[in-house]
Amino acid sequence: MKLRLAIVGATGAVGSELIKIIEERQVPYTELRLLASKRSAGTKLSVNGKEYTVEEATEESFRDCDAALFAGGPASKAFGRAAAEMGCIVIDNSSTFRYEPDVPLIVPEVNADALEGHHNLIANPNCSTILLVTALWPIHKYSKIKRAIVSTYQACSGAGKEAMDELRDQSMEVLKGEPVHPEHFPYQIAFNVIPQIDVWVDGDYTKEEMKLVWETHKIMGDDSIGVTPVCAVRIPVMRSHCEAVYIETEKPVSVEKCRELFSAEDYIVLQDDPEHLLYPMPITSTDTDKTYVGRIRKDTVNENGLNMWISFDQLRKGAATNAVQILEELIKRGSFGA
Repeated sequence: MKLRLAIVGATGAVGSELIKIIEERQVPYTELRLLASKRSAGTKLSVNGKEYTVEEATEESFRDCDAALFAGGPASKAFGRAAAEMGCIVIDNSSTFRYEPDVPLIVPEVNADALEGHHNLIANPNCSTILLVTALWPIHKYSKIKRAIVSTYQACSGAGKEAMDELRDQSMEVLKGEPVHPEHFPYQIAFNVIPQIDVWVDGDYTKEEMKLVWETHKIMGDDSIGVTPVCAVRIPVMRSHCEAVYIETEKPVSVEKCRELFSAEDYIVLQDDPEHLLYPMPITSTDTDKTYVGRIRKDTVNENGLNMWISFDQLRKGAATNAVQILEELIKRGSFGA
């Protein structure tokens, strides 16, 4: 099966990763349309050795298109539903459709079966949620998780190319002793951490924090899991998010059993050897599609409690790779015909 495929937001950070992943995984297509805003139209990009000219995205861009990967942003709201109604299967990286009941929210390793009965519109979860559920799922299958308490430590690339540029520029300015003028972030990000990502919602949580609650319930199909987001923190790292996670399970799970469960999943890399200083870090998870898990410990108070530290590249598995894996799953399930 070869597809007429579109990438929307092709010139941005996630769009660039989508192109990279499509090349790496040899996604089959007969026609490729690279789309972006009017400002980026005309940009030349190379895919699989062929040069393409980026076109401005309009509703007509999706006519006779089999599938479209949306990198996120205003285009999702502007064209997502219209493209789906034309018969194009939309896989969207934005938050536009994630909480709509008729739109499946998919992490293929966890809930691929939720793709059945889709209405040409599929949502990619928030990157922090993907990291969390890929780590929780092996344990949840063995012993139901009753509670999860999570703090996220998020790289600047999660806020886009401009945020990455700001970290780079500010780092040079600080090292040269020059004044720093934040533009993308509310405060200096170089050599600093900012305990706020996204806007405030009820209870003085941020929307980014509450996404962990809403999306974990939908993906894992269990609203009874008590998810507490402690804090979403922006850190001065280019790529790869990390999370500190505490869970309580229905029955006790030993550290050894936990390691066994993680080792059985090919999408997880177990890095859990404290004696030899082996644990997940952004510098090791960057530019991979794996979820890295380590620092696994029994809780000091609760017999059914476990603590762990996890990391992955949120531009890849947290966005682009997960979207492409959804597309591959649809191909495997015959969603595009012969």
